[in-house]
Amino acid sequence: MVLESTMICFDNSDYQRNGDYFPTRLNVQKDGINLIGMTKVRSNPENNVGLLTYASTVEVLATLTSDVGRIFSKMHLVQPKGNINFMTGVRIAHLVLKHRQGKNHKMRIVIFVGSPITTEEADLVKLAKKLKKEKVNVDIVSFGDHPGNNELLTSFINTLNGRDGTGSHLISVPRGSVLSEALISSPIIQGEDGQGGAGLGGAGFEFGVDPNEDPELALALRVSMEEQRQRQEDEQRRALAESDPNAGSATAITTGATGGAAGASAAVEPNSEEAMLQRALALSTETPDTEEGLPDFANMTEEEQIAFAMQMSMQDHAEDVPTQQAKRPKQDETPMEIDEAISDPEFLQSVLENLPGVDPQSETIRDVVGSLNKDKKNSSKRKDKPNDK
Repeated sequence: MVLESTMICFDNSDYQRNGDYFPTRLNVQKDGINLIGMTKVRSNPENNVGLLTYASTVEVLATLTSDVGRIFSKMHLVQPKGNINFMTGVRIAHLVLKHRQGKNHKMRIVIFVGSPITTEEADLVKLAKKLKKEKVNVDIVSFGDHPGNNELLTSFINTLNGRDGTGSHLISVPRGSVLSEALISSPIIQGEDGQGGAGLGGAGFEFGVDPNEDPELALALRVSMEEQRQRQEDEQRRALAESDPNAGSATAITTGATGGAAGASAAVEPNSEEAMLQRALALSTETPDTEEGLPDFANMTEEEQIAFAMQMSMQDHAEDVPTQQAKRPKQDETPMEIDEAISDPEFLQSVLENLPGVDPQSETIRDVVGSLNKDKKNSSKRKDKPNDK
């Protein structure tokens, strides 16, 4: 039985945000790492796996371990950034393998490449010769269809294998293919003989685990992936809310509308555009908010000021009536009609004099008061004139 220590190089460059592999390149890589990690450990319990990212700066997320859950927990925290550094990533992976505890373990590096490689071919060949001398096998999973990548990587793998060697492999996954399915049928999972071994019986199942053989592990993997997808959805919602601050307010108003107008008002933020619109509607219907104070008389026409004064006088009169009713018996109640109060020139003159910002001596107000005096005199004459019948 082959004992093996494997370092997985995770491409976490900005190219992994692309959605040409559903749902993104980053996600399909994570599925592939799940599959490889589980396969290596299940083929032999003494095997161990490590993980590093090699975009921007190389970071070893997990040293060699047989605890695959540790690999999964670190992998789910990876986010895209920068560009890959292929040469440095491979060198660090080799350094980790050289410090493995089981010196009888064969060394293998699995590299996911989904970004363009800018390294010269001569440098890659030189690195491959060094790895071959150290007896390190390398498997490369190339995806993304970047021009020139396959040519460079083929030269790299051919140098590692030499004339008769077959220990290193290059797997190219074109756009439109499923990366995990390509891995299942590849020598990376199936091995050199294509039979996969006893530990690979679940390779055709989700996450490479047969739920009938290990239901707890299959459930744990499924829950882990669901949590990761939920976190990604939350991040997308937060990013959307940050790019469109009014989106949250609009949602709140829609929710509140089902509960009535009061619920909608409570859900609106004080400084939002919706709140400003509501205040504007309140002023247009001549129902100013008492907390906002009196309206701006400087920007009102004289006709609007007179209409507002009449409205206020009607409200004040309506509030005075209950007080007067409480002071005298019901049979003596003779409340003044609102129409009579408005048509009384002396009452209207006294109201206008007490309003701020209103000039009672203006020409418009004098015309209105004069018209009311004339109407009142004509009404008195008609009452005093005897009936001609």
